[in-house]
Amino acid sequence: MCYILARMSDFFSAESLGAPLSREESARYEWQMWVSGVGESGQKKIKSASVLVSRCGGVGGLVACELAAAGVGCLILAHGGMIKESDLNRQILMTHDWVGRPRVESAKRRILELNPCVSVEAIPENISPENAASLVSLADVVVDCAPLFSERFAMNDAAVRHSKPMVECAMFDTDIHLTTFLPGQTPCLRCIYPEEPVEWKRQFPVFGATAGALGCLAAMEVIKILTGIGEPLANQMLVGDLRSMSFKKMRLRRNPSCPVCCERLKLEG
Repeated sequence: MCYILARMSDFFSAESLGAPLSREESARYEWQMWVSGVGESGQKKIKSASVLVSRCGGVGGLVACELAAAGVGCLILAHGGMIKESDLNRQILMTHDWVGRPRVESAKRRILELNPCVSVEAIPENISPENAASLVSLADVVVDCAPLFSERFAMNDAAVRHSKPMVECAMFDTDIHLTTFLPGQTPCLRCIYPEEPVEWKRQFPVFGATAGALGCLAAMEVIKILTGIGEPLANQMLVGDLRSMSFKKMRLRRNPSCPVCCERLKLEG
């Protein structure tokens, strides 16, 4: 981990932050710079940003892929384990010839094939209470795509502590849930789930298209946060049923007894 942190510090040199777009980058991102409110200044913000994605599987793989395509300067991908055949119905950064090899290395390889202009830091371990703070501290935005609540809680706690926005993603079957936590402005994950839901399972039914749809929406949340265009899903959760293509927004409220975000506000107050 110390080696990784040292390498990451090189990326965030004064020269890399706010660096002008190269000719190749200007051509690559031309169409998205036409989007209202983005322009060259918005693209420079994207280029200067770092985003941590916890698990680059079905959802996180699409998040990472779309952010790489958009030109996010540095992607920090945390995902342990080796590729299994059962991953291949939804994890688009994994390939059949890589079965039995590290997931995160396959993700890095595929992203750099898509866009060699970005930097990818491949962390071959899942988020945990031991590494969450150090990894979250390196990012401007955190994206939670982890299947286990132990990972989600660790990332949430670190994001609140370091005042980092966190895009929260979840799916089951053909249902999706998406929200954005902004420390000091919105509830956090612990407000919504004080304890791990008893019905939560590590393995569950899902189509790759469901994971992909959610991943693309989550990537757009990150882009909005980085550029300032539009409105993130702050204080609200987008809930979608892809069987019927029905969507709704649910209002979220902070738990005044939350041991994470409310305690942080008390300390800052």
